[in-house]
Amino acid sequence: MNLESLKQGWESILQNIINISLSDVVDIACVSVLLYYLYVFVRERRASKLAMGVILLFTAQIITGIFHLYVMQYLLQNIFQTGLLLLVVLFQPELRSMLEKMGGQSLKGIRGIGETKDNSDALHMIEEGSEAVQDMSDSKTGALIVFERGTRLGDQEMTGTIINADPESFLIKNIFFNKAPLHDGAMIIRKNRLHAAGCLLPLSENPDIIKDLGTRHRAGIGMSENSDAVVVIVSEETGTVSLACEGKLSRGYTRETLQEALRGYLMPETETTVSMAKRTLNMLKLPVQGEKKQENGEKKHESEK
Repeated sequence: MNLESLKQGWESILQNIINISLSDVVDIACVSVLLYYLYVFVRERRASKLAMGVILLFTAQIITGIFHLYVMQYLLQNIFQTGLLLLVVLFQPELRSMLEKMGGQSLKGIRGIGETKDNSDALHMIEEGSEAVQDMSDSKTGALIVFERGTRLGDQEMTGTIINADPESFLIKNIFFNKAPLHDGAMIIRKNRLHAAGCLLPLSENPDIIKDLGTRHRAGIGMSENSDAVVVIVSEETGTVSLACEGKLSRGYTRETLQEALRGYLMPETETTVSMAKRTLNMLKLPVQGEKKQENGEKKHESEK
């Protein structure tokens, strides 16, 4: 009898597989993509803690129904009636960041169809930028350079001054010279050109960032959390070169390793360049939380600016 039931169940599964139509495949694929983005959204952001709270509320709702806890069940039902609006309010920063990244990546892929890109401008910009960063690291000149990618940084651009200049190392160093009027802010590089300087960036609200990191580093991490930009930071206290991408900070770059990482992130994506950038990031990545730094005076110094 058990074997007969198993046989019938197996035949039913095979029949359902045979009867799958194209629309069913598309439906399953769309749901899979939606669940994947939902998983990434919850995993990589502060939303994971809020999502855990929502799951606990759903669990409490089920428990109150099983044990007939009518007062609690009534309260939870009223909470869930406005739950969608409440979730939108709670997750507003994370939802905006996720949608911006999704839209930026999609449009980037569409623009790339049939487009022949000249890598010489990107290579020149990366070489000049890396040279300037190395010189500023040696002289312990603080710098914050944002390399724009798919997400437009119009809000940050409006807080600074448009310069629209060729990427030359001497110009980058002049802008970040501590007596220059635009040094106390971020530089935005767009389409391989120095687009704007003196820009204000959003500070990261991640509570896991160690307290020794100053305002400049928090701004770099915050910008990478709110967009797909790649941000290079030069410490004014130690001269350490850091790179922030997707909310993660890696440190200890030299001119060569920075060039390799930037080529992987900013030039046309190929399997080789992307793997090179990720390998460099993994080699240099240091944990942001619980890490001991020799920058105890940096927070105070940078916050005064």
